[in-house]
Amino acid sequence: MLINCAAYANGTKIADISIEQISDYLEPPENLVWVALLDATDAELAQMQEEFGLHDLAVEDARHGHQRPKIEEYGDTLFAVMHLVEMDHAEIRTAEVDVFVGRNYVLSIRNRSVQHFLGVRERCEREPELLRHGAGFVFYALMDAVVDRYFPIVDALESELETIEEHIFEKEAAQTNIERLYQLKRKVMQLKHAVAPLMEAVAKLFGGRVPPVCAGNQEYFRDIYDHLLRLNSSIDSVRDTIGTAIQVSLSTVAIEQNEINKRLAAWASLFAVVTAFAGVWGMNFKGMPELQWEYGYPLALAVMLLSCGYLYIRFRRARWL
Repeated sequence: MLINCAAYANGTKIADISIEQISDYLEPPENLVWVALLDATDAELAQMQEEFGLHDLAVEDARHGHQRPKIEEYGDTLFAVMHLVEMDHAEIRTAEVDVFVGRNYVLSIRNRSVQHFLGVRERCEREPELLRHGAGFVFYALMDAVVDRYFPIVDALESELETIEEHIFEKEAAQTNIERLYQLKRKVMQLKHAVAPLMEAVAKLFGGRVPPVCAGNQEYFRDIYDHLLRLNSSIDSVRDTIGTAIQVSLSTVAIEQNEINKRLAAWASLFAVVTAFAGVWGMNFKGMPELQWEYGYPLALAVMLLSCGYLYIRFRRARWL
């Protein structure tokens, strides 16, 4: 579905145009054509390929979707894949935006996303002196919008981790905490898969041999790289903390089990003493003097009770009971 198709000259919007008019507005070198599509069909991709002369391999990647974040160079054009990470009822959903960047055009295609880039277009149109930088600046603005939307996700994941940590030492909550930590770890890895590959790709846009369409905009892409570096560091920190929290939770489970085992062992010891005395005095030998003694039975009960009382006091002092 076509969202926007506009032409600009020297940083100023000159017209909203139809797809059929794209080739006409691409001829003047000072012009810039910016097209945005949502969930493009095969027919729309074929039409865009014809208008912009897109590379077959790049179009094939855009058609299939589900690509790893990357930036590939095809002659004097770029093809970029970025992941849009969206929070949906405490769950993370990953969408995709594919961007084709040429000398004087930018084509963005969003797939499976409810987010939009209308704010990016408005921002660029409010700053014609920056929009004069051409397609490279528009590419930066789109990437900057994608990266900026990662920060609230990281903050939400950190807040969720802090909430779990507040309950990590509560009794009988270890299993629930471990389950929540593993769910959080899966979310963190989804964000990691969006940030880390993109960070590697962006490093090629401001250092060494810079692609022609990005020439003159290196400082902007270096700023994006710094943002991605901060995000990646925060993600690694959250992931390490999750690993520590999981180990603490597992240790808590082991401690709780050890406490239960100590209680069971203490009660078993009490019954073992009674069983031992009862086993001795319960033997049917005629030569046992206690069997014929008038006070034998009360004495046996007293010995059992005193022994059990003594052991109970010792176990209580040792905090086994």
